[in-house]
Amino acid sequence: MTGKDKGAKFFSGNEVREMFLRFFEGKRHKRVRSSSLVPHGDPTLLFTNAGMNQFKDVFLGLEKRDYSRATTAQKCVRAGGKHNDLENVGFTKRHHTFFEMLGNFSFGDYFKKEAIAYAWELVTSVEWFGIDKNKLYVTVFGGAEVAPGSTLGVDEKAEGFWLEQKVPADRIFAIPGLKENFWAMGDTGPCGPCSEIHYDMGPAASDLGHGVTAAECKFPCDCGRFVEIWNLVFMQFNRDAGGKLTPLPKPCVDTGMGLERTAALLQDVISNYDTDLFVPLMKRAAELCGVDFARDEKLEEGKGGAASLRVIADHARATTFLIADGVMPSNEGRGYVLRKIMRRAIRHARLLGQKQPVVLREMVFAVQRLMAEAYPELRGPSFAHVPQVVKAEEEQFARTLDIGLEKLEEDLRPLIAFVGTQLQSKEGVYSGEKAFKLYDTYGLPFDFIADAARDYGVIFDEVGFNRAMEEQRKRARASWKGGAKQAANPAYAKLAETFRTEPGFYSGTTAKDCRIEAVVRVADGKQPAGSRPYESVKELKAGESGEVVLDRTAIYAESGGQVADTGAFYDNSESQELAEVKGAFYPVAGLIAHKVVAKETLRVGDRVAVVADAERRARIIRNHTGTHLVHAALRNILGTHVKQSGSLNAPERLRFDFSHFAHLDAQELRDIEQQVNDEIRLNTQVETNVSSLEEALNSGALAFFGDKYPESNVRVVTIRDPRSPRGFYSKELCGGTHVQHVGDIGVLKILSEESVAAGVRRIEAVTGMGALEHYQQQAQTLRQLAVQLNVGEDAVLAQIDKLSHTVKQLERELEAQKRKGALGQIEELAARVQLIKGIKVIAAEVQDVDRAGLRQLVDTLRQKLGSGVVALGAPENGRVALIAGVTKDLTAKVHAGKLIGALAEKLGGKGGGRPDLAEAGGKDTAGLKTALQTVPSLIETWL
Repeated sequence: MTGKDKGAKFFSGNEVREMFLRFFEGKRHKRVRSSSLVPHGDPTLLFTNAGMNQFKDVFLGLEKRDYSRATTAQKCVRAGGKHNDLENVGFTKRHHTFFEMLGNFSFGDYFKKEAIAYAWELVTSVEWFGIDKNKLYVTVFGGAEVAPGSTLGVDEKAEGFWLEQKVPADRIFAIPGLKENFWAMGDTGPCGPCSEIHYDMGPAASDLGHGVTAAECKFPCDCGRFVEIWNLVFMQFNRDAGGKLTPLPKPCVDTGMGLERTAALLQDVISNYDTDLFVPLMKRAAELCGVDFARDEKLEEGKGGAASLRVIADHARATTFLIADGVMPSNEGRGYVLRKIMRRAIRHARLLGQKQPVVLREMVFAVQRLMAEAYPELRGPSFAHVPQVVKAEEEQFARTLDIGLEKLEEDLRPLIAFVGTQLQSKEGVYSGEKAFKLYDTYGLPFDFIADAARDYGVIFDEVGFNRAMEEQRKRARASWKGGAKQAANPAYAKLAETFRTEPGFYSGTTAKDCRIEAVVRVADGKQPAGSRPYESVKELKAGESGEVVLDRTAIYAESGGQVADTGAFYDNSESQELAEVKGAFYPVAGLIAHKVVAKETLRVGDRVAVVADAERRARIIRNHTGTHLVHAALRNILGTHVKQSGSLNAPERLRFDFSHFAHLDAQELRDIEQQVNDEIRLNTQVETNVSSLEEALNSGALAFFGDKYPESNVRVVTIRDPRSPRGFYSKELCGGTHVQHVGDIGVLKILSEESVAAGVRRIEAVTGMGALEHYQQQAQTLRQLAVQLNVGEDAVLAQIDKLSHTVKQLERELEAQKRKGALGQIEELAARVQLIKGIKVIAAEVQDVDRAGLRQLVDTLRQKLGSGVVALGAPENGRVALIAGVTKDLTAKVHAGKLIGALAEKLGGKGGGRPDLAEAGGKDTAGLKTALQTVPSLIETWL
């Protein structure tokens, strides 16, 4: 027990979450919904792992919101990358893959004084959580060297504000160093000191028995008794590449309170897993696995229930939310981490005796029932495909496990011969690298592999296994390091405080009398151009390249999958070209920077006419509206689980990535293409309206791909359809430009459909002139084929079928002749037999034989020998094919897989196989004869 007052109110996990958000709403904070677990536009993150992730651009000055205070309950995942401690989950009180972070944020509004006052009021006031003050401790930054020769002292201001809240001085601890009470977004950028609130769980919570089996400890002992429940981060400085700290003009606040930990102390339990956030899931897992929850919990009394049930409960939460947010199990990136989480849960279900692939699929419904009230996406179309994906993965893993067990048997079988011999320590060791491959690829648990090796008496290389595990972790971390996001260019950040570019590209491709507000170019200096900083200047001379910000523009800036316009600046009469515009982008939210090459001098304050390339824009918008039509058709035909995963709308084509777990067959593609073109022929109006995010979503608009949208002033693009009960065919949140009527697209032609990642498909298509050009090219190809085949265009397919049949027949005849020729070499090869310690051996190079013929030769020679070893090699398409065969009576002495592996290594290849038959490939055709000559000596060493 934690020692919480017995009469205190019980807070459910849902009540803790809601009370936190309601408290800060009362302090004029905007309640912001949780962002997706897949970080939008942030390559530095594997998953969303903190409440501040969705506000990173605000803290960096790249984006400005219409509120300066926010509060969230953010869904987070920490597994993989630098947070790769998956094996601990389920075996400790507070390790999780999926968790919720409650937070309050100030963007240049309040700072330390208010943040500390808010935190203390929420935690201790009887109107809110009412936690006993005598069980709380707080920490502040205790000072550290932040750069060579530069020291930052104790955060005395934070300490003073805690004292103002009547926190006793002996309960405030200054913790020195940069590890514990100092936070930084990256090596450079915003950073600052932290202040934490810790709760005393009592002696029973100590992992080291302090106060129970050992002497009682005091705060800040790290034994598990004192639990951090809230971290207040004060973003006070900007750190440059040299480590120098410069005070931020507008300091910010970022706090994080772990929901699971807070629920534990408010429910008077030590382990997070004993809260109502987990117990219902653990009970359901016990039902599905056929075990007694109460009995298993009692076996681990004080630890929060059986470890396997904890693993299943935790991993079911992560699985449900990750798939709902568009992550699909795969062998790379996010999908790889998801697959490891899912397979670990399935493995623990098997440990509890449930061998059937049913547990995890049913668990996602339990998660839905428990958490859908807080996260409505679990009731929407995002959830529809989750059970289906989980079911497929469970069934696939069951098959994979069976294959893994077979491969483990194959690996161990040849090593058994060395058990108890003098060669065991050298030849009879099961490679840790091989074992890790089974662990990583087939999901075989470590202890299962180790137990099997021990049962057979085989030495297991555990050190090698751990080394391979660490190398894999390093690769996972490296693959998601990315580059730290940089703070906004000061020139743009300052301008964005008071100015926004008016987007004129929605109404046309020209805009006159546009004022130049800023000119930015690469600074002069000795550094290479790519590494020099940009600087704000007053003018850009003819021939110079730079970036220009206008008060209004007709140039569309790249965003939302739509490429930027190109065009030019002219004088207002449009008679003189002043600059070529090569593109445009958003350096910070609300500002559009034009990438230009000046033809005449451009000065801040000048007025210009902006002209976008109208024909290029027309091609782009046909493709962009086309992606909306394709998206709607995919959801109509394949199902509402289809979610946009990315797009490209360029002049020459459109590309649309979407979540789906199967290949689209030809009929499905025809149906999608037909439905889209039916809509195009309707020629309905494309409407664009501006509303709040809540109104847009309530009206049926789709919001996908990262779910990063402003709370107000979102653009909603609607394609009407009078035949639909909803009155529209497509309705999406979109900031791009579109045609006025769908008929303006002309026609849409799908070019290809392919997989780009596990669970993610890609369609490429063309519209309008692009489609016409495609049809013309296809027609020209057909005409050329008809001429070459000397038939009419309508007879081309029949003629190709006829020729294909003839070629296949000739190939079969050729192969038959080759095999006949190979078998003709039997007597010659049999005459080359050698006796090695009484064993007959044939090792030879053969010509003009493919791998199938080589295999037939080996089988025939083994039969002819009755007892013996055959090793043959043949050059094949610039490489070497190798096959070795051993008769059954000799496999205990000579292992075909080991023999073929040794030969392949000499020829720059690798291979292996069964004790009686093995195949390999090599690169060195010139060395084949010499390699085969070593076969007798190799066999002799094993006899």
